[in-house]
Amino acid sequence: MEDNRGPGNWTYGDYLQIHDLLKLQGEDRGINSDELHFVIVHQTFELWFKQVIRELSEARDILDQIPVPEDDIPRAVNHLTRVTEIFRLMANQWSVLETLTPQGFLAFRDGLGTASGFESFQMREIEIVLGLQPDDRLGGMDPIETFRRLADRGGDDATVLARLEMAMEQTSLNEALMNWVERTPIMGSAYGSEGDSQVVRDYIEAHLEGHRNLGEEAASKMSGWGSRDPDAVRARLDASQESAEGFLLPEGEVDRARAGLLFIESYRELPLLTWPRKLIDTIVELEESMVKWRHDHARMVERIIGRRTGTGGTSGVDYLDATSRYRIFKDLWAVRTILVKPQQRPALKEAEFYGYSSEM
Repeated sequence: MEDNRGPGNWTYGDYLQIHDLLKLQGEDRGINSDELHFVIVHQTFELWFKQVIRELSEARDILDQIPVPEDDIPRAVNHLTRVTEIFRLMANQWSVLETLTPQGFLAFRDGLGTASGFESFQMREIEIVLGLQPDDRLGGMDPIETFRRLADRGGDDATVLARLEMAMEQTSLNEALMNWVERTPIMGSAYGSEGDSQVVRDYIEAHLEGHRNLGEEAASKMSGWGSRDPDAVRARLDASQESAEGFLLPEGEVDRARAGLLFIESYRELPLLTWPRKLIDTIVELEESMVKWRHDHARMVERIIGRRTGTGGTSGVDYLDATSRYRIFKDLWAVRTILVKPQQRPALKEAEFYGYSSEM
């Protein structure tokens, strides 16, 4: 009999393919309600991961343009804001899973075999699209080694490997972001223009002088307060200055991307920097939501299985705790350490260029 269903006469179930979706939880295996609960929560995560990959990829593609049209920045922000809200929602899903008792989980855990969340290829793709580097992973692990082994089985596993390898060849969101930030006009000087290098170096050196003065003020105050170990305080402040110099002038050379990031963060009130500032804030918020999601994952697992070895052979909770310390957008976090008070930042040049009409 011919199936006449189509966009003109779809039902709710047809449009969302509910009938097929509800056959995917393994009830034909005779699973109990606890295991059904476990499966549904994790399937829901994977559905959200699919959306996250789409949103991150579209934001990355926007920022990977040269130049990036200004009207596209709000769209990138919208994509990334959605990802943040998805991770917040998924963090709340751990509390649903925590209704599973330790005994309830142990009753079906053996049925998982060696299956592990570590094998979530979509989670690995999210990390790759974001820009998590192998050197920053626990033990410097290869993110797709597991999937190379699985690909020997052919079929969907081979397709997954090809997909991950293709993702690794593309520009990451972090790379696209920092390439875009590098082109930030600094003190009215355009990226690559004549004299730009000197303008940026002068700006960095003026900022570092303000940072040094801020440290001197702090040392003076602490001395007046009767610090019990003034030498230790001085050593920490000197180390802070060295760190600031190393961040902005690695090996003595100007890092223009970091300089651009510093400029955006330092002069946040400038009209021209409104959307760049918003974009950076959104990415920091996104990574924060992801870190919290990972942390909540670890606490949920610890609550249910304690410190057992994971089903995939990982160290379980210890591994999950380590992943909650991952940072991808390191420069966005690090620049906050070297900011100075508005009174000590370099005097703004070419204020009109940034849409600022009065002296600061």
